[in-house]
Amino acid sequence: MNRVWRVAASSAVAEGQLYVFLSEGTLVIASATGTPLLGRWRRAGAGLTMVEEGRSYAVDIVSLTAAAFHIRSHNPGQPVDIQLVPADDPDAPAAARP
Repeated sequence: MNRVWRVAASSAVAEGQLYVFLSEGTLVIASATGTPLLGRWRRAGAGLTMVEEGRSYAVDIVSLTAAAFHIRSHNPGQPVDIQLVPADDPDAPAAARP
């Protein structure tokens, strides 16, 4: 996989934040305002399981194309929708560019 996605819109995650999915299962979440978070990801049925700060939670893949990745994470609290675009996409919404 080895893909870098940028948050274009979300119900709870800051726009512009980066999600890096490495093929061996490492997840890096980074923003311009904080320390990068290292986690893990793996396929789980039709979705994903993500592990952040030792917490494992289910993630639905709402849609996935080369141009967009929409996920819904079921971490503690209300589900969080995250719409991602390729980090190197010059046509991404301006608010999503670093």
